[in-house]
Amino acid sequence: MSLLSMENPVFVTYVIAASIMILKLMGQGWVTVVRMMGTDAGLLNPEDLKPGPANRNPRPEQLEPNDYVERSRRIQRNDLENIPGFLAAGLLFVAVGPSLILANILMYAFVITRLAHTVAYTSGQRHEVRATFYTVGSVIVIVMAVYALVVALF
Repeated sequence: MSLLSMENPVFVTYVIAASIMILKLMGQGWVTVVRMMGTDAGLLNPEDLKPGPANRNPRPEQLEPNDYVERSRRIQRNDLENIPGFLAAGLLFVAVGPSLILANILMYAFVITRLAHTVAYTSGQRHEVRATFYTVGSVIVIVMAVYALVVALF
């Protein structure tokens, strides 16, 4: 059995967790677009003020920061800082053949912490709440990477 096949339950766990995280990462961009369209604000670039089907009434104030839109951008930026590391470390982790229980705990915990981080960020929770979810997710990625490294070295 190949470690990177659907016959390997650890790989199946990775496929599920990675797919959820990729959909979350890509979906957050769409959330930002919906927020920009809903508020008619939060545009980033001067050329966004050129009239067109998406902006029939351009105004300079559309380039001013809008917290509702910026909050979504910050969530996506945080995802971009965290999810790619999980995707890479998770694949290395699968490749070294960990136990299914360990893979399930680490990978699904990462997914849960990222989703919880988004809920905390969206609902304006204190920094300590968001930082807790970030820290747990970050430690999970580090554990997977160190595990893969140790197995590869020894």
